[in-house]
Amino acid sequence: MATKIDYYESLEVSRTASGDELKKAFRKQAMRYHPDRNPGDDAAEQKFKEINEAYDVLKDEQKRAAYDQYGHAAFNGGMGGMGGGGGFGGFGAGGLGDIFDQMFGDMMGGRRGGGRRTGADVQVQVEISLTEAFSGVTKSVEVRTRVACESCHGSGSADAGGGSTTCATCHGAGKVRAQQGFFLVERPCPTCHGSGRTVRNPCKVCQGTGTQAKTETLQIEIPAGVEDGTRIRMAGRGEAGGEGVQPGDLYVHVSVLSHDIFQRDGANIYCRVPLRMTQAALGTEVEVPVIDGSRTRVRIPAGTQTGETFRLRGKGFSVLRSSARGDMYIQVSVETPHHLTKRQRELLEEFEKEAGDDHAKASPENSGFFAKVRDFFEGR
Repeated sequence: MATKIDYYESLEVSRTASGDELKKAFRKQAMRYHPDRNPGDDAAEQKFKEINEAYDVLKDEQKRAAYDQYGHAAFNGGMGGMGGGGGFGGFGAGGLGDIFDQMFGDMMGGRRGGGRRTGADVQVQVEISLTEAFSGVTKSVEVRTRVACESCHGSGSADAGGGSTTCATCHGAGKVRAQQGFFLVERPCPTCHGSGRTVRNPCKVCQGTGTQAKTETLQIEIPAGVEDGTRIRMAGRGEAGGEGVQPGDLYVHVSVLSHDIFQRDGANIYCRVPLRMTQAALGTEVEVPVIDGSRTRVRIPAGTQTGETFRLRGKGFSVLRSSARGDMYIQVSVETPHHLTKRQRELLEEFEKEAGDDHAKASPENSGFFAKVRDFFEGR
């Protein structure tokens, strides 16, 4: 059996990485190794599976704590070194095995609440533009998954109408228990893989699993206001699990691309507007774009300085599951001309001469600064 790589090494983070650092590393790796970006590259596909598995464990505090203490053995029952001697074999339902099932069930055989078995979950990455995040969008996504076998209709049997018997190993329970030191650990039955039944005459197409690999094109509805890093769950759109097993879920990880004009901060949006120094000094009115595709005019008062911000209420992003809207902020940047005509230089020199050495006439703020500079040199 191949040795599993360390989850932290898979994501290329330290063992002390924060949740945000883990998320950032996962996005970077997922973008790099996504199958859609590496068609036909088996190594990239395997790496993509590894980082998804690693992030699924490390993003959960309980699973991460278990992994930090016991490594991969925390999820495969190999924790014999945790204790020894006499056991707790008398634990039945509600015992220590059930506690482990609650903590790690989804990592040990695709279980969810109430012991319901499901097929494997599927994860895909979707990139959208900032304007698409504002308005919402429907994306077509190719998903590599497993569906019910077309030959046996998911029964796993080559016989018409199916043909299965109760599993002789687990007697239909779908799980077995094994003593591991002090602990009684439950795992999916190795014979029936958790189904509780075995097929007498396996289907030749799916070898009795009841499922087959398939690439499907799905329409993903991404709501308006979605943020970068949002994960959308589509119940029942994951892998099929065979006869009598509910399909898993599809998780869509949304990545919002940067924009040339706008920068987003939550529901608010920012736009930097350059002004000539004469516009800032004399005041002006400028037309600016809005994220919804419209335009609006903003009055800039005389004497505006670089960094000053003007607020446009309700021009930002909508808030998910709310009727609230964020605001848009216009940030002013006063530009200094690089190339002056002879006449422009003469006018500026005339302006500078009239202003004189006393900057208080031009700006009280400058007056205070130069007074401090004078005091600094006089005090040396």
